Amino acid sequence: MSDAMGGSKGPDRLDLLLTDYFRPEAAPDLPRRIAAAAQESRAALERFEARLAVEATVRGVSRVALGAAAKPATATARRLVEQAREEIHEYLRGQRAFFRVPVDLAAVPEFQRRVLEAATHIPFGEGRPYAWVAARIGHPRALRAVGTALGKNPVPLIVPCHRVWRSDGSVGGYVFGTDVKDRLAALERTTPVLEGCTSTRIVCRVGCIHGRHMRPENRVVFASVEDACSVGYRPCKVCRPAA
Repeated sequence: MSDAMGGSKGPDRLDLLLTDYFRPEAAPDLPRRIAAAAQESRAALERFEARLAVEATVRGVSRVALGAAAKPATATARRLVEQAREEIHEYLRGQRAFFRVPVDLAAVPEFQRRVLEAATHIPFGEGRPYAWVAARIGHPRALRAVGTALGKNPVPLIVPCHRVWRSDGSVGGYVFGTDVKDRLAALERTTPVLEGCTSTRIVCRVGCIHGRHMRPENRVVFASVEDACSVGYRPCKVCRPAA
């Protein structure tokens, strides 16, 4: 800025304020921030998994909860617990898009059993409102009862009650808390559902036993079975991705 005599002097306070105000902001390091957030979420899910208790009968998994688990009563129950733990481990690491381990809902009331059965039909990575579940079981006005039934789900994760949200798009309640529910939704949105092997030309659901023998360089990801079939792949007969 110039003074009244035509001389020049250094910037005054207004100059400094204007310079600071209009200084371009540095572009945020989005890739780094996204990677850090993803790593933090994975770590949180690992801590969550370490606290899980799994119980089973001879018919299937009967309880998934936080805390201590009762000792399996039979060898069959023990094998089912081990299978469930392995599948949950893979699921929480984005390596599985479905569960094969059976569940035992024999002790669950009929209405709740129907609600939980409806929840199993919500596709991986998607969500449905409570009203959708209520309509599917033939009780379109029973929203509160549906919410209560889902809130008492004895086998969360395996029966995906975390995929049921409020009609306005908000999270809604969850037996493991809304933070875990948010993390599970984010996990499923970033986990591929289908993968194909370039050598066998077979497309599987992520988590199929065939995937364990697939070399990384032979792995391709598909958005749908139709996409895979259009380029010469056939659906796996074990995990039946087209079912």
